[in-house]
Amino acid sequence: MKIALLGYGKEGQAAEKYFKDKFNATFDIFQNFTTEEIQTKDFSSYDLVLRSPSVPPLNLPNESTLTRYFFDHCPCQIIGVTATKGKGTTCSFIKSLLDADGQDAYLIGNIGTPAIEVLDSLSPNSVVVYEMSSFQLWDLQKSPHIAVLGQLEPDHLNVHKDYADYLSAKSHITTYQTSEDFLVYYSKNPETVKIADASKAQKVPYPFEIQDSIKKAVKLPGNHNLENALAAIATVASFKNLSPEKYIKSNPKQIEQGLGNFKGLPHRLEFVRELNDVKYYDDNFSTNVSSTEVAIKAFPNDNLILIVGGRDKTDYKDLPEIYELLKSANIKKIILLGESGHELAKRYQDKRFIVVESLKDAVNTAKTEAEKITPSIVIMSPAAASFDMFKDVYDRGDQYKLLISNL
Repeated sequence: MKIALLGYGKEGQAAEKYFKDKFNATFDIFQNFTTEEIQTKDFSSYDLVLRSPSVPPLNLPNESTLTRYFFDHCPCQIIGVTATKGKGTTCSFIKSLLDADGQDAYLIGNIGTPAIEVLDSLSPNSVVVYEMSSFQLWDLQKSPHIAVLGQLEPDHLNVHKDYADYLSAKSHITTYQTSEDFLVYYSKNPETVKIADASKAQKVPYPFEIQDSIKKAVKLPGNHNLENALAAIATVASFKNLSPEKYIKSNPKQIEQGLGNFKGLPHRLEFVRELNDVKYYDDNFSTNVSSTEVAIKAFPNDNLILIVGGRDKTDYKDLPEIYELLKSANIKKIILLGESGHELAKRYQDKRFIVVESLKDAVNTAKTEAEKITPSIVIMSPAAASFDMFKDVYDRGDQYKLLISNL
């Protein structure tokens, strides 16, 4: 078996190991190419051409992705989850609820575990919770039995040709569903509702009202995390062929246990530590305006010191929106870092701005300013990508947490 790997990130490396161990496959690995370059090559001799998630569909002979391969060979039910932000947290709440219910559940996909790594461990009685990015959905030809579609906003437009292309990719999570399947969808977002209206699946909207005891079981701050928990409740209810109301009524204590067992994901409004009456949060996964807005709104009554800035994904088109967001009265100081941070300082005059050149300077400055107005909260929520100064968003978040831990 001869395979071409287009890209050699985490999924590409997992594919190489899987197909080598299982089929004694041989590989040619292609990296650092443009779409135009790869389309000039002859792939007719390959049994399989596997694209990495960020490589767009190319219509090559025997072209596929690990996601499509997994869907074709998975022996159990798949719960697929997508959104612009919050999908990893929603997936983790779902997994925690399934664990509390005693299910043989696996959490895979964009959250960090390539699907192919668990394929041979699955049985017909297993259930897979698959976090799916727009890239993994781009040319999906099957939809999961239970699809979860959260809030959608413009993102990844440096890869997708436009917002319509991004939305089209996201819609594939339900395109191939039938009336035997379920679509859990966010009813407060017009783009999500539009996709849901066209779906053939049984529709389960969220958010919905629940009792205070279940709300209190959610340990993560912010109304957005409560909504992620509600999506998870609706999903597991659908898995059990129950309405959310009947599922909650059937075993509220189990639901409280499942929600309470999940303490949050790294770099998603993650509590790091408290020092000198200052709480420090890592929100480095917030790489666009809307996600940073969510972080700010999670603490409406607290004194905030915000660390903002990085590689802008929109050629600075979002800077006016970012600045409007930063006008919130409870933001006392704004530490500006990286390319977009420096550009904000050039364009707008604000006495709360402090421009720094390194992450270490940002953390030390934030500590100094926060301790002047205790109790207070420091959040690094960049509203920008990480690639101007860091390897990736994990590297940025890990360095931030290390600096906070060493204060």
